[in-house]
Order: sequence, then C-alpha cells, then structure tokens
Amino acid sequence: MKKKWIRGLLLIAAAGIVTVAVGREFLAMRTPLPIIPGAGVTEIRPLSTYFPGIKGSRGDTDVYILKGQNPGGTALVLGGIHPNEAAGHVAAVILVEKAVMQSGRLIVSPRANASGFTHNDPQEANPQEFGITTPAGVRRFRYGSRSTSPMDQWPDPDIYLHYPSGQTLSGNQTRNLNRAFPGRPDGNFTEQVAFAITEIVRTEKADMVIDLHEASPEYPVINAVVAHERAMPLAVEVVMNLELRDIKIGLEPSPQNLHGLTHREMGDHTEALAVLMETANPAQGRLRGKTGAELILTGKDRMYIKAYGAKRLYVDFDEQGQPLSGRVCRHLAGIDEFLKAFSETTPDRAVVLGSLPRPEEIREQGIGAFLNRAP
Repeated sequence: MKKKWIRGLLLIAAAGIVTVAVGREFLAMRTPLPIIPGAGVTEIRPLSTYFPGIKGSRGDTDVYILKGQNPGGTALVLGGIHPNEAAGHVAAVILVEKAVMQSGRLIVSPRANASGFTHNDPQEANPQEFGITTPAGVRRFRYGSRSTSPMDQWPDPDIYLHYPSGQTLSGNQTRNLNRAFPGRPDGNFTEQVAFAITEIVRTEKADMVIDLHEASPEYPVINAVVAHERAMPLAVEVVMNLELRDIKIGLEPSPQNLHGLTHREMGDHTEALAVLMETANPAQGRLRGKTGAELILTGKDRMYIKAYGAKRLYVDFDEQGQPLSGRVCRHLAGIDEFLKAFSETTPDRAVVLGSLPRPEEIREQGIGAFLNRAP
C-alpha cells in the first residue's frame, strides 16, 4: 500500500513538472517576437489608433507606415490575418525591415490578428515557432493559429452570423478574422479587430489593400490572386506581368456571395481596390506527413509528392517542395507588380517603391540575408 502511495505521489509530481514546463511555453507565445524596422519606416502606430476599443487588448498590434519623399497614394499590406500562414507574415516583415518608398505611402500590418499569434490550432501538432538563419544568427518567428485565441473570445456560437450580410457559417468561424470584415465597433473581439483594420483604410484613404495568405496544396484557389470586381482590371495586368517574371499564378474573382473576407468587404465597404494573394503551404494541408518547423521552411513532404503523382493537388509538387523562400518571393513580387500597375494607371496617386530586395534574390539567397539583426 505504501509503495502505491509513493508511486502515485511521484506521478502527480511528474505531471506537475510537465504542466509547469508546458504552461511556461504556452504563456511565452503571448510575448511578440521582435520586428526590427528599417530605414524606410517613418512612423509606427498601434492599431488602436484607429479604434480605441481594442487598446490594451491582445488585438492591438503595431502598424508600420513607410512614407516616400514624393506625394502620392496609399497602399495597405496585411500579413498575419491567419498567423499559421507563414509566408504572408514573413513577407510583411521584410517590407517593414527593408522597403523604402519613393512616392506615396505603404502601410504594413505584419501581425493583423495579433491574438492568433499567441496560440496554436489544437490537435494539429504544429510548432510554436520556426527559425530563419541570418548572418547574425537565427531569427525566430511565431507559427500561430488560423483563429483568434479562445482566451480572448469564447465560447463559439453554434452558428456564426456575419455582420452586416447576415450570412451564416459554422460557429468556429466567429474567430476567423478573414470572415469578420468589415467588422463593427460593438461586435465580438474579432469583429472589433476587423473594424480597426477597416478604419485604417477609411482614415488613411488607402487606394489599395493587398492581403497575404497561404493555403494547402490540395486547395483549389492556390498560387493565385483573388480580386474584387473593381480591382479585376488591375489584377489582370499584374498576373500577366508575373507570368513574364516566370511566376505561374492564377486569377480568381472575389465571390459575391461569400462574405467577411478582405477582398469582398474592403471592396464593398471602402473605396480601396482589394486583392488577396495565396501561396502553397504544405504545413497547412490534410495530406501532410510529419509536421514541424522544417516542413514550414523547406515545404518538402513525401506524402505530397505521392498526392501530386495521384493528381490530387492544384500546384506542382516534387522533391523541391514549396519552400518558404519561394512563397515569400511570390508575395513580394506580387506586391511589387501591384504597386507598379497601380502607379502606371493612376499616376496622380502613385505608390512607388524606392528600394526592396528583389524577390528573385530572396529565392536564390534565402530569406535570412534580407532580415535585420535582432536586438
């Protein structure tokens, strides 16, 4: 009997040690990892500048403004609306750290859903972070969740009713920021964050919104631009120019009956031209093998090679995989072409980059060569 008590106490002690260790790791995700602004950043504002209702919450996040010496228009780039879509977040960080504007303004939100970076999707075996090697050492980046943390918004309803369309979706979509636009000031936490981001567009009179995303290789809308109908002529030109840069990319119209997404609601409820770009992230897929930081970085997965051979994918997939460097390259090349095309068609509202690492250089040299030294 005494031995059973001792074993029981030892098991309780071991469980306590594991709980404390795991709890510390979980709580550490609430501390944002550093973004090191480059010479092009002229101002940093909290998102709560545009809606004080989220001030002090985990929805508040830094918004970076890059202003050129010459007047012009304004473009907003959103990364991290889904924090488990690494290429969008990293591409936005590179803009903050390396881009310099010549004309107009570029506004960048690398962690649009900051709450989503504080936790993981349950039962997905996802890493909490991944590291990118730089000349100065390894830079760490959070790999978060597709949804707002339940610590900030809970419980989920049985059915999510989108405002203002009245569209019904599964209840867990209530924490999906890209189903919450245009948002509302008296809504739930995610809707309030969406409202604050929409207020950036309205307050700053943004001419264009570019939302950066990723999807699983078996998802039909992949390696593509999704454009609101008002932005479609511009998107057609961008897709053709990307093809000339040897970047194969599709073009999809924003569905008029699917609400809450940036490309639909920003186009409907603001004056901005709204587009979204998707790249292929095997770490998000249902067909993936072992999940870890290596899969996020290299994009290599033998299960997806088999799936491609069985014609179950919407992107090419071989031993080279879909590396993060290539996915970031696609996003930055798309941003570059959108700014060029917009500036050519609307010269009085030009948004012109003075300097930005060439996406092709990032693909060749790796992302780490174009990140600033962490403090």
